[in-house]
Amino acid sequence: MTRANENQVAYIADGLLAIELELRRLEYWEHEPPEPEALQSAQPFCVDTLTFTQWLQFIFLPRMKVLIEEERALPAVSGIAPMAEEFFRQESVSGKIVINELARIDALLSGDA
Repeated sequence: MTRANENQVAYIADGLLAIELELRRLEYWEHEPPEPEALQSAQPFCVDTLTFTQWLQFIFLPRMKVLIEEERALPAVSGIAPMAEEFFRQESVSGKIVINELARIDALLSGDA
């Protein structure tokens, strides 16, 4: 990894932690995982089997953590923040921190930061 990549990875790791902490604070963090079949959806964000926050908790966060821990290549493009905006628009909480962290991760992964 180059120095820039190390900084990028550190910022993304911080963002992943901030998302987890905020999901816990907002009480969207679940203690039990969904059924294994729900995690196998072929739909984007598993929209047919999971809520957006379940997808973050059980798919996105774990996969990104593995990529970082194993020093594997991160996705070159990301566009998750708009999905978060749509999800939280229908909720009773703003989700602003989650949306902002996802927007920052999107920008870092897409090379726009």
